Amino acid sequence: MTGRLFVIGTGPGNPDQMTPEARQAVAASREFFGYFPYIDRLELRPDQRRVASDNREELNRAQAALSRAAAGVDVCVVSGGDPGVFAMAAAVCEAIDAGPEEWKAIDLVVVPGVTAMLAVAARIGAPLGHDFCALSLSDNLKPWEVIETRLRLVSQAGLVIALYNPISKARPWQLGRAFEILREVLPAETPVVFGRAAGRPDEQMLVMPLALAEAERADMATCVVIGSPETRVIARPGRPDLVYTPRFLGAASR
Repeated sequence: MTGRLFVIGTGPGNPDQMTPEARQAVAASREFFGYFPYIDRLELRPDQRRVASDNREELNRAQAALSRAAAGVDVCVVSGGDPGVFAMAAAVCEAIDAGPEEWKAIDLVVVPGVTAMLAVAARIGAPLGHDFCALSLSDNLKPWEVIETRLRLVSQAGLVIALYNPISKARPWQLGRAFEILREVLPAETPVVFGRAAGRPDEQMLVMPLALAEAERADMATCVVIGSPETRVIARPGRPDLVYTPRFLGAASR
């Protein structure tokens, strides 16, 4: 008999944004596999074991967790945000797909969570109120040329775009290049939201037009949301601006 393998997300970082279902999975698990910062968000009992590892070790982490679950242990694989959005659920499925036949019999439970773009959108208004997409600017697992092509196509399609992994020390230029590509298609006044650490004490929300957007405003804790030509900014005296995308195409010009 195998153990269960839960894949959870801790949310954007605010403990209140971790779902009750994820907390139940934590309570039911004995061993925890995840990136150091995400494991550290959990308050574990003395009988629960941490197996923390560094970034870019997703497949090895998934394989180790599956091996323990196959041995009968109830295991939890921990992501930030939602485990299915640029996170560990895909790595676990990849490991099962390429792994031994016995891993396919493991009781796998992927628990939905709150991903960064949802937290940022909630803090700033409703920029995802119409059609949108999410793209990762990391070219660790796909060529940069593919990223450029997708940026052009989704901006031409009029989608709001949420950018994950926008910038890092190893990739300092890519967000700036993304803005250059988007400026070729989108109006200069298109709102850009830099949402850093949404819901945490060090939260920062910044809105500026695409023409003035600066890549230096972002880091790896930032989700960047680029509006569509329909997206509007509502100035509110004494309160932060609201950014929203109307539910009806063409509503912004009415």
